[in-house]
Amino acid sequence: MQDSSLPSPATPATAATSRPALILASSSRYRRELLERLRIPFQTTVPAIDETPLAGETPEATALRLAAAKARAVAAALPATAGRTLVIGSDQVATFDGHQIGKPGTHERALAQLQSMRGREVLFHSALSLLDTATGQTDTVDVVTKVRFRDLPDAALDAYLRAEEPYDCAGSAKSEGLGIALLEAIESDDPTALIGLPLIALTRMLLAAGYPLLEAQ
Repeated sequence: MQDSSLPSPATPATAATSRPALILASSSRYRRELLERLRIPFQTTVPAIDETPLAGETPEATALRLAAAKARAVAAALPATAGRTLVIGSDQVATFDGHQIGKPGTHERALAQLQSMRGREVLFHSALSLLDTATGQTDTVDVVTKVRFRDLPDAALDAYLRAEEPYDCAGSAKSEGLGIALLEAIESDDPTALIGLPLIALTRMLLAAGYPLLEAQ
Protein backbone atom coordinates (compact mmCIF):
# COMPACT_ATOMS: atom_id res chain seq x y z
CA MET A 1 0.00 0.00 0.00
CA GLN A 2 1.48 3.30 -1.06
CA ASP A 3 1.11 6.55 0.84
CA SER A 4 0.02 9.04 -1.78
CA SER A 5 -0.42 11.75 0.84
CA LEU A 6 3.30 12.40 1.09
CA PRO A 7 4.43 15.71 -0.35
CA SER A 8 6.76 15.49 -3.32
CA PRO A 9 9.35 18.26 -3.04
CA ALA A 10 9.64 20.41 -6.14
CA THR A 11 12.38 19.10 -8.38
CA PRO A 12 13.44 20.24 -11.87
CA ALA A 13 12.13 17.92 -14.57
CA THR A 14 15.60 17.11 -15.83
CA ALA A 15 16.72 16.12 -12.33
CA ALA A 16 13.60 14.05 -11.71
CA THR A 17 14.09 11.98 -14.86
CA SER A 18 17.69 11.23 -13.94
CA ARG A 19 16.73 9.75 -10.60
CA PRO A 20 15.49 6.21 -10.02
CA ALA A 21 12.27 5.84 -8.06
CA LEU A 22 12.75 5.80 -4.29
CA ILE A 23 10.59 3.83 -1.85
CA LEU A 24 10.74 3.83 1.93
CA ALA A 25 9.71 0.37 3.13
CA SER A 26 8.24 1.45 6.45
CA SER A 27 5.06 2.31 8.31
CA SER A 28 6.96 4.62 10.69
CA ARG A 29 6.00 8.29 10.59
CA TYR A 30 9.34 9.09 12.25
CA ARG A 31 11.30 7.57 9.37
CA ARG A 32 9.07 9.28 6.84
CA GLU A 33 9.62 12.66 8.50
CA LEU A 34 13.38 12.09 8.57
CA LEU A 35 13.53 11.15 4.88
CA GLU A 36 11.53 14.28 4.02
CA ARG A 37 14.49 16.32 5.31
CA LEU A 38 16.44 15.33 2.18
CA ARG A 39 13.88 17.09 -0.04
CA ILE A 40 13.74 14.29 -2.58
CA PRO A 41 10.64 12.58 -4.00
CA PHE A 42 9.75 9.21 -2.51
CA GLN A 43 6.84 6.93 -1.73
CA THR A 44 6.19 4.76 1.30
CA THR A 45 5.06 1.16 1.24
CA VAL A 46 4.37 -0.94 4.33
CA PRO A 47 6.37 -4.21 4.13
CA ALA A 48 4.48 -7.38 5.05
CA ILE A 49 7.02 -9.31 7.12
CA ASP A 50 7.19 -11.08 10.46
CA GLU A 51 9.35 -8.95 12.76
CA THR A 52 9.69 -11.55 15.51
CA PRO A 53 13.35 -12.04 16.59
CA LEU A 54 14.75 -15.50 15.91
CA ALA A 55 15.78 -17.76 18.76
CA GLY A 56 19.35 -17.02 19.83
CA GLU A 57 19.60 -14.06 17.48
CA THR A 58 21.69 -11.09 18.62
CA PRO A 59 20.07 -7.63 18.62
CA GLU A 60 22.43 -6.50 15.85
CA ALA A 61 21.58 -9.54 13.73
CA THR A 62 17.85 -8.97 14.26
CA ALA A 63 18.05 -5.33 13.17
CA LEU A 64 20.17 -6.12 10.09
CA ARG A 65 17.99 -9.05 9.04
CA LEU A 66 14.74 -7.13 9.36
CA ALA A 67 16.05 -4.02 7.58
CA ALA A 68 17.08 -6.14 4.59
CA ALA A 69 13.88 -8.21 4.72
CA LYS A 70 11.71 -5.08 4.58
CA ALA A 71 13.51 -3.81 1.50
CA ARG A 72 13.32 -7.22 -0.21
CA ALA A 73 9.61 -7.62 0.55
CA VAL A 74 8.72 -4.29 -1.01
CA ALA A 75 11.02 -4.83 -4.01
CA ALA A 76 9.50 -8.25 -4.66
CA ALA A 77 6.01 -6.76 -4.81
CA LEU A 78 6.88 -4.20 -7.50
CA PRO A 79 5.33 -4.79 -10.92
CA ALA A 80 7.51 -6.18 -13.68
CA THR A 81 7.10 -2.94 -15.58
CA ALA A 82 8.64 -0.86 -12.79
CA GLY A 83 11.90 0.76 -13.74
CA ARG A 84 15.00 0.99 -11.59
CA THR A 85 13.96 1.52 -7.98
CA LEU A 86 15.92 2.03 -4.79
CA VAL A 87 14.17 0.59 -1.75
CA ILE A 88 15.08 1.70 1.77
CA GLY A 89 14.56 -0.71 4.64
CA SER A 90 15.31 0.15 8.25
CA ASP A 91 14.84 -1.45 11.64
CA GLN A 92 15.81 -0.48 15.16
CA VAL A 93 16.43 -2.75 18.13
CA ALA A 94 17.10 -1.32 21.58
CA THR A 95 19.04 -3.44 24.06
CA PHE A 96 19.43 -3.18 27.80
CA ASP A 97 21.39 -5.65 29.94
CA GLY A 98 21.77 -7.82 26.84
CA HIS A 99 18.01 -8.08 26.23
CA GLN A 100 15.99 -6.57 23.43
CA ILE A 101 13.58 -3.79 24.40
CA GLY A 102 10.36 -3.54 22.45
CA LYS A 103 7.88 -0.71 22.04
CA PRO A 104 6.00 -0.38 25.33
CA GLY A 105 2.54 0.14 23.89
CA THR A 106 1.06 1.26 27.22
CA HIS A 107 1.79 3.83 29.90
CA GLU A 108 2.46 1.15 32.51
CA ARG A 109 5.01 -0.70 30.37
CA ALA A 110 6.70 2.55 29.37
CA LEU A 111 7.06 3.60 33.01
CA ALA A 112 8.52 0.21 33.88
CA GLN A 113 11.05 0.57 31.03
CA LEU A 114 12.16 4.01 32.17
CA GLN A 115 12.39 2.94 35.78
CA SER A 116 14.66 0.03 34.89
CA MET A 117 16.91 2.16 32.66
CA ARG A 118 17.46 5.24 34.83
CA GLY A 119 21.12 5.88 35.46
CA ARG A 120 21.97 3.10 32.98
CA GLU A 121 23.21 2.77 29.40
CA VAL A 122 21.06 1.49 26.55
CA LEU A 123 22.29 0.52 23.07
CA PHE A 124 20.20 1.24 19.99
CA HIS A 125 20.97 -0.74 16.82
CA SER A 126 19.58 1.24 13.87
CA ALA A 127 20.04 -0.96 10.81
CA LEU A 128 19.70 0.44 7.30
CA SER A 129 19.40 -1.37 3.99
CA LEU A 130 19.32 0.00 0.44
CA LEU A 131 18.26 -2.38 -2.34
CA ASP A 132 18.82 -1.54 -6.01
CA THR A 133 16.27 -3.43 -8.12
CA ALA A 134 18.36 -2.93 -11.27
CA THR A 135 21.26 -4.98 -9.92
CA GLY A 136 19.73 -6.84 -6.97
CA GLN A 137 22.55 -5.47 -4.83
CA THR A 138 21.75 -4.68 -1.19
CA ASP A 139 23.89 -2.41 0.97
CA THR A 140 23.26 -2.89 4.70
CA VAL A 141 24.80 -1.29 7.78
CA ASP A 142 24.17 -1.14 11.53
CA VAL A 143 24.57 2.26 13.20
CA VAL A 144 24.95 1.93 16.97
CA THR A 145 23.93 4.66 19.39
CA LYS A 146 24.81 4.58 23.10
CA VAL A 147 22.36 6.39 25.35
CA ARG A 148 22.72 7.01 29.08
CA PHE A 149 19.53 7.83 30.94
CA ARG A 150 19.40 10.26 33.85
CA ASP A 151 18.55 8.93 37.31
CA LEU A 152 15.17 10.63 37.66
CA PRO A 153 12.37 10.02 40.22
CA ASP A 154 9.16 8.21 39.31
CA ALA A 155 7.16 11.45 39.34
CA ALA A 156 9.36 12.97 36.63
CA LEU A 157 9.19 9.85 34.48
CA ASP A 158 5.42 9.69 34.83
CA ALA A 159 5.07 13.38 33.96
CA TYR A 160 7.17 12.94 30.84
CA LEU A 161 5.14 9.97 29.61
CA ARG A 162 1.84 11.81 30.08
CA ALA A 163 3.21 14.83 28.22
CA GLU A 164 4.65 13.06 25.16
CA GLU A 165 3.07 9.56 25.16
CA PRO A 166 6.03 7.82 23.45
CA TYR A 167 4.37 4.42 23.57
CA ASP A 168 5.36 3.54 20.00
CA CYS A 169 9.07 4.14 20.69
CA ALA A 170 11.52 1.48 21.85
CA GLY A 171 13.09 2.89 25.00
CA SER A 172 9.99 4.96 25.81
CA ALA A 173 11.57 8.35 25.03
CA LYS A 174 11.63 10.67 22.02
CA SER A 175 15.09 12.20 21.87
CA GLU A 176 13.89 14.70 19.25
CA GLY A 177 11.32 16.04 21.71
CA LEU A 178 10.89 16.43 25.46
CA GLY A 179 12.46 13.00 25.94
CA ILE A 180 15.88 14.63 25.60
CA ALA A 181 15.41 15.76 29.23
CA LEU A 182 15.60 12.10 30.29
CA LEU A 183 19.01 11.60 28.70
CA GLU A 184 22.40 12.31 30.18
CA ALA A 185 24.49 11.52 27.10
CA ILE A 186 24.23 10.26 23.51
CA GLU A 187 27.13 8.73 21.58
CA SER A 188 26.70 8.10 17.86
CA ASP A 189 28.28 8.73 14.46
CA ASP A 190 24.86 9.67 13.10
CA PRO A 191 22.55 12.01 15.05
CA THR A 192 19.40 10.84 13.26
CA ALA A 193 20.04 7.14 13.91
CA LEU A 194 18.41 7.26 17.34
CA ILE A 195 15.18 8.62 15.83
CA GLY A 196 15.07 5.64 13.48
CA LEU A 197 16.68 6.43 10.12
CA PRO A 198 20.46 7.12 9.94
CA LEU A 199 20.59 9.87 7.33
CA ILE A 200 24.39 10.12 7.16
CA ALA A 201 24.60 6.44 6.28
CA LEU A 202 21.64 6.72 3.91
CA THR A 203 23.03 9.67 1.97
CA ARG A 204 26.33 7.82 1.64
CA MET A 205 24.48 4.81 0.21
CA LEU A 206 22.39 6.91 -2.17
CA LEU A 207 25.43 8.73 -3.52
CA ALA A 208 27.26 5.42 -3.98
CA ALA A 209 24.25 4.15 -5.95
CA GLY A 210 24.46 7.19 -8.24
CA TYR A 211 21.44 8.94 -6.81
CA PRO A 212 21.94 12.75 -7.05
CA LEU A 213 21.14 14.59 -3.84
CA LEU A 214 22.55 18.10 -4.16
CA GLU A 215 21.27 19.29 -7.50
CA ALA A 216 20.26 22.91 -8.12
CA GLN A 217 16.65 23.55 -7.20
